[in-house]
Amino acid sequence: MSTPDGKVRLRSTLDAVPAYKPGKPAAEREGITAYKMSSNENPYPPLPSVVEVLRDAAGLVNRYPDMSVSALTGSLAQHLGVPVEHLATGTGSVGVLQQLIQITCEPGDEVVYAWRSFEAYPIVVALSGATSVQVPLDADARHDLPAMAAAITDKTRLILVCTPNNPTGPAVHADELDTFLGKVPSDVLVVIDEAYLEFGRDERVPDALALYRAHPNVAVLRTFSKAYGLAGLRVGYAVAQEPVATALRKAAVPFGVTDLGQRAAIASLRAYDELAERVDALVLERDRMWKALRDQGWELPETQANFVWLPLGEDTMDFAAAADEAGLTVRPFAGEGCRCSVAETEANDRLIEVAAAFRDRRG
Repeated sequence: MSTPDGKVRLRSTLDAVPAYKPGKPAAEREGITAYKMSSNENPYPPLPSVVEVLRDAAGLVNRYPDMSVSALTGSLAQHLGVPVEHLATGTGSVGVLQQLIQITCEPGDEVVYAWRSFEAYPIVVALSGATSVQVPLDADARHDLPAMAAAITDKTRLILVCTPNNPTGPAVHADELDTFLGKVPSDVLVVIDEAYLEFGRDERVPDALALYRAHPNVAVLRTFSKAYGLAGLRVGYAVAQEPVATALRKAAVPFGVTDLGQRAAIASLRAYDELAERVDALVLERDRMWKALRDQGWELPETQANFVWLPLGEDTMDFAAAADEAGLTVRPFAGEGCRCSVAETEANDRLIEVAAAFRDRRG
C-alpha cells in the first residue's frame, strides 16, 4: 500500500541524521597552485612498491575479493602480535565504526563521545536509531573524561574515545584513560579510535593494545587511510576480544575490502620503515606549522595528528574564505574553527602567511 501522497515510505530516523561534509577539493586559482588542506590525507603518493602491487592486481578486478580478508588479517596479526580471531576489517575505520554501532546499539540506546570530534560519529549513531550523548571538550580542546564518565547511564552501550582527536588534535593520556576505564561498566564497549596514531609523539599517550588485552570491553580502531596513504582504497580494522571481533565480522559488508585494498595494505605493512620516514617528515612539518602560528599569537591546542586546529569562533568562515582566495582549501566548522591538514611544504608556508595577514586585519 502506498502512502497518501504517493511517496516511498522511508525511516523516520533519517530526519535526525546530519549530512557528512567531506573536505572540499582545491579550487583553481589563476597564477598559483591550489592545494587541498581540507581532508586529512597523506600528501605523499603511494610508495613505488605499493603502486607495483596495485598494477599487478589490476587485472584481477573481475573477480570477487576474499571475503574473509584472510591475507591482510594474518599480516596484521603478525605485525601487532594479536590472534587473528581478534581482528575485524572493514571499508576504512568509518566502515568498521558503523559495524561497531550495529553490533552494540538498538533504537533507544546511547553512545557517549566527546564533541566536537569525528564528524561521522553522530551520523552512524543516528542511522542506528540510537542517541548521541555529546560531551563538550574541555578548555584545551581535549576529551573531558570525567564528564564522559558522568554521562554514562543504564542506556549507554558504546563509548568512543578519539585520540588524537579529530578535528582539534590533542590526545588523551594514559593515566586519564586508566581512571576513566575504571568507571565504565564492564558491559559497555569502549572504542579507542586511533586513526592518527602514527603521528603522535606524546609519551603520555596510552598503549591501546595493552588496554584491549587487559579489558574485555575495550576495542581499538585503526586505519590505513592516514599514515599509510591509502585513503582512496578504504581499509580499516579493529582489534577486540574474540566475541566482539566475531560480531564485527558478521556485520561487515560482504566483499567490502577489495583485493586491491588488501594487497596494498599488506605491501604497506611490509614497507613500514619506509613509510615511517614520511610520517616523521609530516610530523616535522606539523610542528613547524604549529609553532609558526603560535608565534603569530594564535592560541592553538597541542596536536598529535596530521593537522592543526585554529579556534576562530565567529571568524571561521571568513578565514576559510581568505584561505580559499589564496588557493588553499581548509575545513571550516562554522562558529568553531578551521582544521588545516599538513600538506605540501609550499601549501603549509602559504597557510602561515594567510594566517598572519588575517590576524593583522582582525587586529
